[in-house]
Amino acid sequence: MPQQPRHTGKPATIDDVARAAQVSRATVSRVMNGKATVDAELTRRVQEAASSLRYQPSTTARSLSLGRTNTVAVVVPDLTNPMFQEVLRGVSEAAGERDYRVLVADTAGDPEQERRSISDARRRCDAIVLVSPRLDEADLRDLLPALHPAVVINRLPDGVTPTVGADYAAGADQVMEHLLSLGHEHLVYLSGPPRSEPNRARLDAMRRIAAGRAGVQLTELPGGASIGSGYRAGESVLECRATAVMAYNDLVAFGLLARLNELGVAVPTDISVTGYDNIALSRFSLPPLTTVTVHHQQLGALAWEQLTALLDGLGRTDPPLWIPHLEPRASSGVVPATVHGRPRAEAQPTLTPAPVLTALAWQENPDVEHGDRVLIGDLAEDHRLELARAVSGADVPPVHSSRPYLHPVRTGAGLDLTEVTPADHRHHYGVSMAVALVNGSSFWGGRTYVRDEGPTLLANHGRQQVVAESVDGGRLHQEVLWSDHAGSDLLTEQRHLDAAVLGPHAWSLRWRSELSSQHELLIESPATAGRRGAGYGGLFWRLGPATTTTVIGAHGEGADAVHGSISPWVAFVQHRGPRVATLVLAQDPEHVLPWFLRADDYVGAGPALAWSSPLRVPPGEILTVSLGAVMLDGAATAEEAEALAAQVW
Repeated sequence: MPQQPRHTGKPATIDDVARAAQVSRATVSRVMNGKATVDAELTRRVQEAASSLRYQPSTTARSLSLGRTNTVAVVVPDLTNPMFQEVLRGVSEAAGERDYRVLVADTAGDPEQERRSISDARRRCDAIVLVSPRLDEADLRDLLPALHPAVVINRLPDGVTPTVGADYAAGADQVMEHLLSLGHEHLVYLSGPPRSEPNRARLDAMRRIAAGRAGVQLTELPGGASIGSGYRAGESVLECRATAVMAYNDLVAFGLLARLNELGVAVPTDISVTGYDNIALSRFSLPPLTTVTVHHQQLGALAWEQLTALLDGLGRTDPPLWIPHLEPRASSGVVPATVHGRPRAEAQPTLTPAPVLTALAWQENPDVEHGDRVLIGDLAEDHRLELARAVSGADVPPVHSSRPYLHPVRTGAGLDLTEVTPADHRHHYGVSMAVALVNGSSFWGGRTYVRDEGPTLLANHGRQQVVAESVDGGRLHQEVLWSDHAGSDLLTEQRHLDAAVLGPHAWSLRWRSELSSQHELLIESPATAGRRGAGYGGLFWRLGPATTTTVIGAHGEGADAVHGSISPWVAFVQHRGPRVATLVLAQDPEHVLPWFLRADDYVGAGPALAWSSPLRVPPGEILTVSLGAVMLDGAATAEEAEALAAQVW
């Protein structure tokens, strides 16, 4: 019979377990390592003895026995960079599912320290992941054969070692095209570490675009990868007299923003600034940073998939590059009205033919956390473009009245016709159902206008949440629950978004919402509280900045002719440097409401539910709110805008 284990106060050893179970040390070892060849009765005795003695097997001894450590190394150039933290998280979470531990080495971006760390870490682990290594190409390729199994992130594939990464050149293309569309012609690139492959890819893309565009100047300044490097570059950026800066990453952009603020330079009024990576803090900078999303955590998980294949004896693969996407925010704007102290010349419309649209379809965006939907447009010559994105709004701050919204909404040529969290009104979110007050709760965001007090920040912000949705080609249906500021259910909205191709260079979006509640709804606006002309609230479309914006309505041209009018449609013709686009907003002809419209301090418009008096909706009655839109590449006349509006309804 097994001996009764003795508790001595010291950690139990494998010999203690063997004596208690009356088996050999080898049998205990086989049981602890999960060998299936051990007799069931012996296994039971060993497990009972180990449990009673609280025996913990030696990981070192187990590693020697099995010939592996169940540990992988991840070598990064700078662990203080949130981008590398996300990569590490992706590797760690995926490795943990296979009971692997992760050893991390930070090389501080020093190639010699990196070489030593790589060799030392590989001796202690079963495999290694090299993240953006700083070794030059020849040294890296000489070292890799001795590291197998290994995976490299963010370097060019060599055909031998599995390599994962993102298409950093495509992201740079998007940033540069965005700034050029805003009229910028002289741009600065604050470069990253010289040995960084993503830096090389971005720089090559920017040089290619600049070389192919007449009048475009690209200035390259040495930067780095840290906040400090961006901060130190402030004066150099201003000395070159460019109108826009593309920083190597978000950290560099943060440092530059801080220095420009100290120097009294306004962003984006005086100069535009963009980053890269879309780290978590980028949307909270002042102003929120225009940047490029790269899903680094997924890159880490993908690297682990490649490493797992090697550990399991399978062949290597080089998965396709992740495609980054631009996140336009308030740090980028139109080129300043004067450049180098002289008036900016009026830009002429582009003569480049716009892409031809052939088909549209909503689909799930696999690259976002909250399950957003994207509207994909098929263009001629097998090209595709994201024309619109339906964002869940789950991360919209409560003080902005959290809600789903559309952004970006683009023309077929890629010009954005929406903006989110701009510096002038942080609570503006592309296209959304934004109502100043419903039963005392704000679904507009920001301050509430209080009679005899003026705009006041109250704790009255409600929330809209998508609770169900479905897609059918160009139609997106969403069920949206509106909750008041106390968290109670207020109303239910059935939202329908229908997209269609209107012509080779135009497409339409028709938004219809049906709101109903078991309670009476009281819809108000600042105008109903005494603020003359401020009847905003309903479906609201916030446009981005432009070199020039022309407003056209059925009753005349200019914001004053449209604001408060019962015009069936309104058109915004926006010049963005040498490019031009038209947005036509059209109301259902059977139910036209007064327009709330702005075009001077900012550009936006929407039909007003409570223009001058409150709107009451009885319990159980359905309130229908609708708006159509046409996105056109090129400038439309009043007659053309009216004809396009007629095609929507």
